[in-house]
Amino acid sequence: MQLDSSIAAVVTGGASGLGEATARALAAKGVKVAIFDMNAQRGEEVAGEIGGTFCQVNVADEQSVIDGFAKARAAHGQERVLVNCAGIATAIKTVGRDRETGAVKGYPMGDFEKVIAINLVGTFRCIAKSVEGMLTLDPVDADGQRGAIVNTASVAAQDGQMGQAAYTASKAGVLGMTLPIARDLMNEGVRVNTILPGIFETPMMKSLPEKAQQSLAASVPFPKRLGRPEEYAKTALFLLEHDYINAEYVRMDGAIRMGPK
Repeated sequence: MQLDSSIAAVVTGGASGLGEATARALAAKGVKVAIFDMNAQRGEEVAGEIGGTFCQVNVADEQSVIDGFAKARAAHGQERVLVNCAGIATAIKTVGRDRETGAVKGYPMGDFEKVIAINLVGTFRCIAKSVEGMLTLDPVDADGQRGAIVNTASVAAQDGQMGQAAYTASKAGVLGMTLPIARDLMNEGVRVNTILPGIFETPMMKSLPEKAQQSLAASVPFPKRLGRPEEYAKTALFLLEHDYINAEYVRMDGAIRMGPK
């Protein structure tokens, strides 16, 4: 797909990290970008800087997503591009023990359900709502292409660590539904691909102590550093622009394969 001013896009989680970098990269191509995010202050700032539109959206809430797409389409027209970057992470063992007393601690199931609701159900919800609109559009090329979607999973989808049961389940779900959704949409001209980032310089990562960040960066085989959001954005645009790539996933992890930690 040719990314230019004739194209409208929605980026979930677009106010920071991977989503912000992608929103900026799309806008640099002339694409009309709508940012979905919960952080209104930062979302408005980024949207203002790229000439886009901010929509305060909770991807775990049906009406919020419906309203977000309505606002985005009123500003830019029907989107042909959707990039899903909204997500959260938790670190809770399936069963733990109190460090001082050794008492058994059960898993707070509300936390598990929240991760699934945002990362997995929220991703699917945005896909389904976006594609409803995409199918009203005429194709943009002789192949019959109407739109393209890029989802964000994680290397944890294939290589989850201790404390990542909920996160891994959610991201494995995002990865697992890539192929069946692409097949669902094969006669409608909408492609679906997924990126599996490794350890990236995101706000969540930057909240860790510097020593911890350096240790994580050193664990990457090569290059020995954290991934940069701009690198994710380049990969997202590659998948959007190359029309023969469909139902695929790309691991962006510097070849890291982590043992239990």
